[in-house]
Amino acid sequence: MFDLKVINSVLSELEEVRGIPRASIIEAIEAALATAYKKEYGKRGQIIRTTFDIATGQTEFFQVKIVVDGTKVIFDENEEVPDTDLREYYNPEKHILIEDARKIKKDAQLDEEIVFPIESKGDYGRIAAQTAKQVIMQKIREAEKTSVVAEFGSREGTIVTGTVQRIERGNIFVDMGRATGLLPYEEQIPGERFSQGERVRAFLYRVEESPRGVFLRLSRSHPKFLEKLFESESPELASGAVLIKAIAREAGYRSKIAAEAKDTHIDPVGAMVGQRGVRVSTVMSELRGEKIDIIEWSADPKKFIEEALSPAKTLEITTNDEEKAATVMVAEDQQSLAIGKGGQNVRLAAKLTGWKIDIQSAKGEELATSETDTNI
Repeated sequence: MFDLKVINSVLSELEEVRGIPRASIIEAIEAALATAYKKEYGKRGQIIRTTFDIATGQTEFFQVKIVVDGTKVIFDENEEVPDTDLREYYNPEKHILIEDARKIKKDAQLDEEIVFPIESKGDYGRIAAQTAKQVIMQKIREAEKTSVVAEFGSREGTIVTGTVQRIERGNIFVDMGRATGLLPYEEQIPGERFSQGERVRAFLYRVEESPRGVFLRLSRSHPKFLEKLFESESPELASGAVLIKAIAREAGYRSKIAAEAKDTHIDPVGAMVGQRGVRVSTVMSELRGEKIDIIEWSADPKKFIEEALSPAKTLEITTNDEEKAATVMVAEDQQSLAIGKGGQNVRLAAKLTGWKIDIQSAKGEELATSETDTNI
């Protein structure tokens, strides 16, 4: 019935290429054979199990019966059973009374399984063969799904690379090899375009299982994508010598990052900018020219807000700790820098610091107000 060379070849390929354990496939074959046997020759309620020796191709079939107490089962299926009665109908194909079980095995216990070898049939028929094939394919899909989830689950929270498979309604489907990545329109950087077959890097923020397979949720606009890009460029950040304390990002336009060094001898900003700006320029290139401001984090709110509003220079900062609000006074020639185009600079500074920031001129005129928002 089986070509062992073909089976072993398939098992090896599934294990090496798809990462599906050989034991899982053999288990699938055994389950398929048991299902096929029961479909062709079994009786209602029977529990059939199979063992398949991959070395010899020998197949053995067994019927399993569960040991029950005759006082706790119902023999007459027509008897009316009260709702509170949790007893089970006795089925001689599925159950064996404890007194009979102990004739076979002296120390048999309730709920124990008694196994009986049964005759192995040589011809399972067309329907049985089809059933076996369906069960095997289903088990293979389940095993592969488990393997894919395990593989990509360990990569969740990292940057992954794939190839654009297709684009539907602005959503990009990315071929990741053993799974498909989904880069939704809202998770893309505004203005960037990809074409079929083009390689794309993105942040893997969630692994999802569905009846159609495993989907990898990707993002290029997530603040963590920016952080992971810098980790790949800055050894100090990757080693933990420098920490990113907060990120405020408007993908495709501008971002602000607050960094802190564990060692006072390390310049956190310099570690991320790199010599002659090579590190930050590499990240900006990946983000299609997105502007990035890197500042040093401070536990002092006034100093932190002052740094967050750079490149603008401030004259005076007044804070209200209870409301977590700050009023910042700037000179006339610094007003446009402090506010930024469309209020972007002050808005990002508020996101980065977590403080509500009011910008006022040296004359006391209120120029702009920005509410806080979620940062990294």
